[in-house]
Amino acid sequence: MRLASKIFLTSALVIVVLASVGVLSLGAVGRLVSVNREITTQTVPALRLAAGAREAIGPLTRLEARALVLRDARYVTLWDERAAQVARDLERLAGYATTPLEAARLAAAREAFERYRGVVAREVELAKRGQARRALLLADTDALTFSGRVESSLDDLMNATHARALAAQAEAARLEARTWTAVLVALGAAVGIALLATGLVAHRMTRSLAALAVATAEVAAGEFRAPIVVESRDEIGRLARSFNSMAARLRRMEETKDHFFATVSHELRSPLTSIRGAADLLRDGVPGPVTENQARLLEIIGQSSERLLRLVNRILDTCRLRAGLLPIERAELDLDEVVGRGVEELLPRVQEAGVTLDRERVGTAFAYRGDRERLLQVIVNLGANAIRFTPRGGRVVVRLVDAGTELELQVEDTGVGIPASELPHIFDSYRQAHHDRGGTGLGLAIVRGVAHAHGGRVTVESQEGKGSRFTVLLPRS
Repeated sequence: MRLASKIFLTSALVIVVLASVGVLSLGAVGRLVSVNREITTQTVPALRLAAGAREAIGPLTRLEARALVLRDARYVTLWDERAAQVARDLERLAGYATTPLEAARLAAAREAFERYRGVVAREVELAKRGQARRALLLADTDALTFSGRVESSLDDLMNATHARALAAQAEAARLEARTWTAVLVALGAAVGIALLATGLVAHRMTRSLAALAVATAEVAAGEFRAPIVVESRDEIGRLARSFNSMAARLRRMEETKDHFFATVSHELRSPLTSIRGAADLLRDGVPGPVTENQARLLEIIGQSSERLLRLVNRILDTCRLRAGLLPIERAELDLDEVVGRGVEELLPRVQEAGVTLDRERVGTAFAYRGDRERLLQVIVNLGANAIRFTPRGGRVVVRLVDAGTELELQVEDTGVGIPASELPHIFDSYRQAHHDRGGTGLGLAIVRGVAHAHGGRVTVESQEGKGSRFTVLLPRS
């Protein structure tokens, strides 16, 4: 799956979960609004109408009594008007009675009110006939009974409506609690899923990129060996496969270059040895006497062939080091004695360069098991570099330190120093910090290779204009 698809699917998953939370929240809000709307549009008007009708029964009975006692037609008319208003209110209540209990209570109230109206009509008729006693008797018996039933039924209706309102409020409270719980759970799940999905994608991406970064650094240092394990088919996976292909080609090119140098160096070694031997024979006068000019030319030929032979030997040593084939012949030795031999070998160069060469010892136990010739090569290479980069009048110190579990071989100078940008690469093959001072760029690579072959390491400290110090640390075990 492509990286863009992974990111898109992760984002889509987060969006879908959040949209689900939103839909759930909207549904819950809709239910809450519905409950509140029912309370506002149904329950409250029903209670208001029922209460109004209930409160109108008392004044109606008083108007009834006044009409009978005072025999005033105006009271009868006013009673009819108010009774008609109560009837209309009871009629309107039919639209708000949503439960069977409310409908039954309303039906009872309407029936009792109609019967009450009928009794009052009979009272008015009897009063018109002059039968006031019978009319008052109906008022005290049937009219009072039916008006009481109306009031009782309306009270029951209001209680039922109020109970419905309380149930709606309780449902609203339950919906609110469930809504909060559902939203919080869904939101937590959304955040968790989003973090998990994003974390997985980010972890896979950063892990792959970290592996690529490490491998790139190894390639830059010339130490890349094993290819990167490709676990995905996205763009990073394709990048890793391309990187493996590039690294393999670079490795083949490096091996081809090393093979070429080794072959050429080996082929040059024999004729150079022959040239040097022939020059020595001519200079010694074996075939016959030579003139002074011929002797000078033979000296130049000998020096040049010697220099070329040293270069060829260094290239061969470097190729063996890179291939891990540098022969190390360990034997018991006194490292102080090896240092002395190295210093003696450097004396001609010191005299020619006009610098001071000092030898220092810190400690007394310098017994070591190693390759005498290779360690001598390390001392000569470091000393020759220090002499070459130290101006006339400067100082070079070869120091041997007994550090307990390790022996430290230090070569310190007061030369030109090494630029800070070159320090990380100073031990790379064919790498030179100062190209105008000569050299092949192989000496320090050989020093590092010999130190590693002995299980040790080499470090460098340098400051431009003040000098450098190379330290080879050799473990005793």
